Formats: sequence, structure tokens, C-alpha cells
Amino acid sequence: MEFTEIAYEVVDGIATLTLDRPAKLNAFTSTMADELVEAFDAADADGDVRVVIVTGRGRGFCAGADLSRGASTFDASDGARAADQRHGEVDGVPRDRGGVVSLRVAASRKPVIGAINGPAVGIGATMTLPMDVRIAAESARFGFVFARRGLVPEAASSWFLPRVVGISQAMEWVATGRVFDAAEALAGRLVSRVVPDDALLGTAHALAREIADNTSAVSVSVSRQLLWSMLGAPGPWEAHRLDSRAIDLLGRGPDAAEGVASFLEKRPAVYPGRVPGDYPDVVPPWPPIP
Repeated sequence: MEFTEIAYEVVDGIATLTLDRPAKLNAFTSTMADELVEAFDAADADGDVRVVIVTGRGRGFCAGADLSRGASTFDASDGARAADQRHGEVDGVPRDRGGVVSLRVAASRKPVIGAINGPAVGIGATMTLPMDVRIAAESARFGFVFARRGLVPEAASSWFLPRVVGISQAMEWVATGRVFDAAEALAGRLVSRVVPDDALLGTAHALAREIADNTSAVSVSVSRQLLWSMLGAPGPWEAHRLDSRAIDLLGRGPDAAEGVASFLEKRPAVYPGRVPGDYPDVVPPWPPIP
């Protein structure tokens, strides 16, 4: 794969996806959106990939949408934007490119870790919400600035953000549109930890390594689908139904046998299952496409 606005590298089971427009603080473009989707497609299709890390090149994660088209940046009637129907329409309008990316991240079969360095504003913040873990550098800055641009939150973040941080915190950040630091992000539970800038990628890789070295790829993938999909379930019985199916199927498989045997024999497990090759048809795909 040849990318122009991101970089994609796989080393020892960890795929690192780097937003790569450092001169523009990795500002988001249609090209970047398409390349992100392609990279996640590649990670899902590669049985050697266990974890995906997303970060930014240079001194920022993503400063938001590229505003080089000026006042018409978000005007869908503008010919340049209206002509791009690569990802289709929703209710007769072009799909929001941020939503295309966030829904692709959400559908990942591999766990996703966001390593957030410097500014993460607008789509730079909302694209991280479907990631499973967000780790911030001390220099990170976040902003759901849409109300200060005459817009509303995009990238399906009106669904994701309240579920990640709660409705009150989500509304405070969205209504003010202010940019806030990593300490506030940690207090508001937007990120799981804050680390020194020079420790960011090492921390993300250590977490990815812990997942890759100690767990079943199939188990982690199915668990990810279960946890996210149950956020919208009407009650625990739906979880019980899917849990029961998954335990019944996986319990008869080679990974469960290896997990028990390795524990009893006091040795590291070597799980044979790979994703997507051995991913079971047990949990409905999430997010469901209407």
C-alpha cells in the first residue's frame, strides 16, 4: 500500500498508523479519511496484526479539518465536495467523512489504542472516541470546537462521546467548544492515562505488547464486539444471550483448550487462532449497518 497522508507499519503483530501531515498539524482531509479506512481494512485482513496504534507525526495528533478551502470548507453545495460520492449518501446528502472514519474504527476486529500527542481538535478528537483505549501525552490538547465554527459534532460523536464520558461532561465540552488540556481530559475520563511526551509511544506499545503476548486473538476480537455492541442493548439479557453463545462456541475451540492447558502446565500460552481466519460467526457485526 502506498499512502500519502498517513503511514502504516506492522512490526511483531502491532500495526502503527500515523497521521502524516506534520507541516499542517496532521489536518484532516478527504484523502486522509480514505487512507485511514484502507489502513483499517488492511489491519483487519492481516492475521498477523493483533493490535492497532493510532498516533500523529510531529507535534500534533490532528488539528481538525483542513480549512484551506476557507469559508466554503463545510458547504456541501460546493462542486468540489459535492462531486465526491465515494462513500455514498445518508438521507440524500454526502456522508460525513469523519463519520466514515469513526464507524470504520468502531467496526475494527482488532483492539485500537490512540496515542494522542499535541492538539486533537474537532475531528482530531472525535475520531478517537471509537478507539478502545486513549493515552494522552502531557502536551495533548483536546477540543470539541464545533459550536465555535457554526457546526455540530460529527463523526457519530453524538453517540460515542456521552457513552465515553457521560452526558453532562459531553455537553460541557460541546457547548463551550473550548480547548482543554490532558489533565482535564483525564479527569473527565476521555483518556485512561497521561504520560510524559517522550513516554507516549512506549506506553502505547507496552500495552499493545501485553495484549499480543498474553491473550487469544479470537477472544479479544469477540470481546471487543460484545462490549461495544452491548452499549446500546436494552438490558443484560441480551448480553447473557450472546455471552452464552460465545462461551459455548469458543469453549469447544483450540484457543480455550490451549488457555487451560498452558495455565495448568505453568507455561506461556501459544494460541493458534487468528483473526480474521478463525473469527467465529457468533456476535452480529457492529455497528450494524441500517
